[in-house]
Amino acid sequence: MSQAAALDHTLQVEPAESPLTPESWGKLGMWLFLAGDAMSFGGLIAGYAALRLSVPECAAGGHPPGCWPVPSTILGVPFTAVMTFLLICSSVTMVKALDAIKRGDHAGMRKFLGLTILGGACFLGMQAREWTHLLNHVMTLTNRGLFGATFFVLTGFHGCHVTAGVIYLSSVFANADSFTKDDHNGVEIAGLYWHFVDLVWILIFTFVYLI
Repeated sequence: MSQAAALDHTLQVEPAESPLTPESWGKLGMWLFLAGDAMSFGGLIAGYAALRLSVPECAAGGHPPGCWPVPSTILGVPFTAVMTFLLICSSVTMVKALDAIKRGDHAGMRKFLGLTILGGACFLGMQAREWTHLLNHVMTLTNRGLFGATFFVLTGFHGCHVTAGVIYLSSVFANADSFTKDDHNGVEIAGLYWHFVDLVWILIFTFVYLI
């Protein structure tokens, strides 16, 4: 092979690319964080299930100490179903916010991101109302034993995540002008966190309120 042919062959070989770009590093970091967080929630839900199976269920019409009450007789399931619906709707608006910025529509992104933040804030307000009602009129950590402890730990831990998500999305909203249709990775990463928070709440609602 001549020197010219060898040079031409070298120029045609594409340089090796790293499988991870700055954008994918950010997503990988969020996925790793969510994987660790999923283990935390999984441990709490598993602990709730183990305790419930180890404690006898209260007889119909009574809640004496030492038994596990039927959740629907204590918790406001219809009220919490509205909270769940709000959180699911906020996931839809998060998807629409990302879709808007992918098209370069900053106004649409702000609108749907604002609705997502509003949905999260309403969820927190309703959860605060639920807790206030339960603590004042229905149960405390002491008079409901393990049920009260696991309920407040699980829902409180999730509430902290929703609060962090509202703050996180608010910072994305405040910096909306920095995103473009070609550079919207920050919005997508925030969306991953928010969808995770919504999915976890559906599991909590199912296991704690309905079963």
